[in-house]
Order: sequence, then C-alpha cells, then structure tokens
Amino acid sequence: MNRSLICSLLSLCLLGGFASTSHAQVKIGTVDMNKIFSAYYKTKDAEARINEARNSAKQELDERMDTYKKDLDDISKLNDDIANAALSSEAKAAKGKERDDKIQETKNLEQEITEFRTTREKQLQEQAVRMRNGIVDEITKLVLDRVKTDNYDIVMDRSGLSLNGVPILMYAKEGLDFSDDIITELNKNKPKEDDTTGSSTPSDSSSSLPEASPGLNP
Repeated sequence: MNRSLICSLLSLCLLGGFASTSHAQVKIGTVDMNKIFSAYYKTKDAEARINEARNSAKQELDERMDTYKKDLDDISKLNDDIANAALSSEAKAAKGKERDDKIQETKNLEQEITEFRTTREKQLQEQAVRMRNGIVDEITKLVLDRVKTDNYDIVMDRSGLSLNGVPILMYAKEGLDFSDDIITELNKNKPKEDDTTGSSTPSDSSSSLPEASPGLNP
C-alpha cells in the first residue's frame, strides 16, 4: 500500500480518537456538607438531646459539689472547735476523730466527683460522635443516590479543607451545587414544629463539666 496513504489513514484514526475523547464530557457536581449538616432537622434534634444530657450531668455534679463544699465548711468548723482552749481534752479528741472521719469522707467524695466528671464527659462525647456519624451517613447515602440517579462522575464537598486549612475546592459555579436539593429531601419528613421540642436551655458544648476543688490535706 502506498506509504502516503497509510500515513493519511493513521492520521484520520488519531484525529477521530481525539475527537471522540474531547466529546466525552465529565459530569461534575458539588455539595456543601457543612450547610447540609446544619440545615438538617435531625442535627438540631441531636444538639438538643446532647444539651439536655449535659445539663442533667451538670445538675448531678452541682449536687455533689454542694455536698463537697458543705463538708469543707464542717471541717473548718471542727478545726475551730479543736483550737478552742476552753474545750476539754476528751472533747478535743472526739472532735479530732470526727474531723478526721469527715476529711476521709470528703476525700472520697472528691475522688467520686473527679471520676463522675471524667466518665460523664466521655459518655457525652461518645454520644455526640455517634449522633454525628449517623447523620453524616444519612446525608452521604442521599448524595450517592443522587450521583447514581443523575450519572455524576465526580461530586466534591465545597466545604472541605486540606490539612493546611485551605479549601480543597477553590472555585465552582453555583449551578453545579445541589446542596439545596439534598436539604429539601432530608427535611421532607420533618415533624411539625412543637413549642416544647428542642426547647431545652442551650449548653456550651465546648466547655467541660466543672472540676472539684484541690485535694485536701489531712
């Protein structure tokens, strides 16, 4: 076959392959996971339950702290009684034993307070993580369903950050984002508003439960 004809045929094949590749379009979409997470009604419900549990734990801890402070006052009063020169030796010995018993009781309560605080804080954190993961799983499933339905090739989270805190997605046209559709789908079964639902007093979830005072010296 003529060499020039072979070259022409090869050129046509390459051009044809390039053309078909250039016409194959990649369908890209974006979502804002932070926006979706915040707008989902189950997120607000979860936050209300966590706040309620945290407030309950704080109330329990406050009751123990009140007892702890009262014990400290009792110990201080007993020390004053023991220092009273008018008190007999027998009475001072009795007061001393009562004080020592109260000190040991208070030290045990201090340890109980520390353990209670640590345990409940861990429980609250684990509960929050479980709730968050459950909500994220729901959102992710809905996004992936949309990917399959609309034949997306790539979907990126526009709220995602790199390890350096820089946005992974620097720019995307608003038309590519379908976050609002996901939010609408998630909230379509939202219960009717109830004045008593989720109305618990907000709690500072970033703060830890208060600590007991420094240890006692017998």
